[in-house]
Amino acid sequence: MKKLVTLALVSTLATSAFAHSRVDTTTPENGAVVAEVPAEISLDFAADIRLTRVEMTHQDHPPVRLDLGGQTSFERKFTLPLQGMGNGIYRIEWRGLGEDGHAMQGKFMFTVD
Repeated sequence: MKKLVTLALVSTLATSAFAHSRVDTTTPENGAVVAEVPAEISLDFAADIRLTRVEMTHQDHPPVRLDLGGQTSFERKFTLPLQGMGNGIYRIEWRGLGEDGHAMQGKFMFTVD
């Protein structure tokens, strides 16, 4: 009986973990070094998500909230305009909701050199 309960618990936790989306790719890629500030960034998720907040932090400036363009639907790919702040490290932090209603978050960074 104990093994059955343990197996059921592990199965439930594994199913919950797979229900959450992850970022498959970003543009620029996480850790990339680019020659100039991109006009936009993109996030491509493994499953549908609704972004609720995306912030950009540049090494010499306070965080800036990126414009989500009024999007309210669940999508897999998002492209957002980026306000350039010169050379340096850019950190993008995102928050969203999975289709199952769970809050999710993540980040990626790139450098303009």
